[in-house]
Amino acid sequence: MTKNHNDGDMPAPKLFVYDEKQCDPKKCTARKMLKFGLANELNSLKKIPHGAIVLNPLAKKAISGEDAERAVLHGIVVMDLSWKNIEEFPKMRKDVAQRALPLLFAANPVNWGKPQRLTSAEAMGAALYIMGFKEEAKGIFEKFSWGEQFLILNKEPLERYAQAETSIGVVAIQDEYL
Repeated sequence: MTKNHNDGDMPAPKLFVYDEKQCDPKKCTARKMLKFGLANELNSLKKIPHGAIVLNPLAKKAISGEDAERAVLHGIVVMDLSWKNIEEFPKMRKDVAQRALPLLFAANPVNWGKPQRLTSAEAMGAALYIMGFKEEAKGIFEKFSWGEQFLILNKEPLERYAQAETSIGVVAIQDEYL
């Protein structure tokens, strides 16, 4: 049974964007999420809420349903950085929970079909979906012309990841795809 927190049993998490301003502002999905009021901007790493989930492709633990409560209590932060500089991912405080996304394929025009080369919007939407906030995820994807394509392209893995209770379960599913 797929978890879905959209049925009123849990409020939606607050969403945050930390933008290093390393990408083309016209194509920047983080800026677009801010423009549409889908997320709040953090202009300093010090402003990341204590206990928040920070999406980090280099994190040792995968996002999963077990992160939903933390997300609601403290928020989710997407770090908008260029993939060219990803190895220079900012150092985080110990009180935040860094989480990686499992194997998913980009649907954005720049990296279409490439594994793990997600935009900030794809990352935030995927994290929400996996934690069981599917309507909130769809709310992000509907703002992008390729958003529905992301959900179609990743339908099976997203559903399976959303069914996993823990990070270990998400990684086990990812390993089946690898």
